[in-house]
Amino acid sequence: MIVITAPTGQIGRRVVDRLLAAGAPVRVVARDPARLPAEVRERVEVVAGSHRDREVVAKAFAGAEAVFWLVPPDPRAADVTAAYVGFSRAACAAFTEQGVRRVVGVSSLGRGTPVAAKAGHVTAALAMDDLIAATGVHYRALALPSFMDNMLRQAGSIRDRGVFVSCGAGDLRAPLCATRDTAAVAADLLLDRAWTGVQEVPLLGPEDLSPEDMAQIMSEVLRRPVRHRRLPVEEFRAGLLRSGMSEAVSRAMVEMYLAKDAGLDHGVTRTPRNSTPTGFRRWCEEELRPVVSG
Repeated sequence: MIVITAPTGQIGRRVVDRLLAAGAPVRVVARDPARLPAEVRERVEVVAGSHRDREVVAKAFAGAEAVFWLVPPDPRAADVTAAYVGFSRAACAAFTEQGVRRVVGVSSLGRGTPVAAKAGHVTAALAMDDLIAATGVHYRALALPSFMDNMLRQAGSIRDRGVFVSCGAGDLRAPLCATRDTAAVAADLLLDRAWTGVQEVPLLGPEDLSPEDMAQIMSEVLRRPVRHRRLPVEEFRAGLLRSGMSEAVSRAMVEMYLAKDAGLDHGVTRTPRNSTPTGFRRWCEEELRPVVSG
């Protein structure tokens, strides 16, 4: 049995689809099972509730060999470390109590870089990895850069004003990964019963791009001018607060951007093994353009 947490999210739903296509037995943990597609509900076991809760994970992990672990975003969190590490404590206890052998988790690039200790969400995710590894379970941490799919959050601004914003440098090239590729690697690892130990699995996409490079590609794909606008840190954070983020989360987001500017995502050398296939142009054609045009 393979257990999937966050099965209705960008990554989790794709992991579920790939496992079902492979004929694997799947159990999902869902706060709102009604959000699962009907065809999925018919083919999986469903445990209703939050995977933060001890009773829920004890039930979900019983008899499971492998778990896909993803902490859902909490834009209103009062403490970002607690949102990762505190959220994962019950699951870590259940890994041991229920005899789970292998865990694949969604984490971040940056371990070993000088700026990792003050990198907001990344610092918290790396602490979560340490907590999971300390249980003794075999663990693969998917070490991820920024997601291409995050651009969908700014689809309205791109459509209406031809602008996307960040507080990062416009000319700094860095890796980008698509959630579809993350899901593919996660599913393959969950199906592979041979690996052991604890290891990071960097997923870097096929190329490094700057926000200016991305703007050029989007302009060509969308056939309209698109530009990147770098906001001053405090202006950027004020926008996050207006969108509903808590003080702690908005501060952690800024810390993460500043850490990325300082080299957070550049600690891993690109190789064919860690270069995932979906390029940003293809992603724009298949994911962004339908949203902007629609």
